Amino acid sequence: MTSALNSESEADAESDDRTRSQSCGSRGDSDVDTGADGQPQPHTIRLELPDQPGQLLAALEPISDNGGNLLSIFHERGNVTPRGRIPVEVDVEATPDRFDAIVSALRDGGVNVVQAGAEHYAEEVVVLLVGHLVDTDLSDTLRRIEQCPAASIADFSLNAPEGRTDTSSARLRIATRAGATAEALEMVSDIAEEKELHVVEPLTGGAA
Repeated sequence: MTSALNSESEADAESDDRTRSQSCGSRGDSDVDTGADGQPQPHTIRLELPDQPGQLLAALEPISDNGGNLLSIFHERGNVTPRGRIPVEVDVEATPDRFDAIVSALRDGGVNVVQAGAEHYAEEVVVLLVGHLVDTDLSDTLRRIEQCPAASIADFSLNAPEGRTDTSSARLRIATRAGATAEALEMVSDIAEEKELHVVEPLTGGAA
């Protein structure tokens, strides 16, 4: 794909409940690197996007900017994640080095990448945060956890019986890449220490 999608393509992708858009970019030889980095191969990227105008187009731009060829988009607006986001599956064609650059650019841009190619979140851990979660900007806490490439918040629940004036607790079920659970927990602990929150020892296996 050599240029950003036009407004008609974006409207088609974001207005239908289930959209499959095929061959949205040029597939000429001049657009694809077939040098020492290997032959172009198809890859699947699964994303979670906020249900807001322009989010899909913004998520697709790093594919074009890093030399990927967009093959198809599966955008299912009728099926939201536990955090109220829209799952999107994108098929791209790229050499291995360009695919890595695409995934890195997506994450650097704040896009939640749930799965990229063979990579997937294979482990899961549950942590409890206790403290003044609302006063310390809960949305910022969740956003910073999401920014960690090794982790994705699979589920979240908040218990704030006295509103923002008293201590509250949050249960986070965090999916992590294989072997990266310790990295994710260290990052959660750093954020909690900064905001003077207490982290309850993690419960493995997704236990409540």
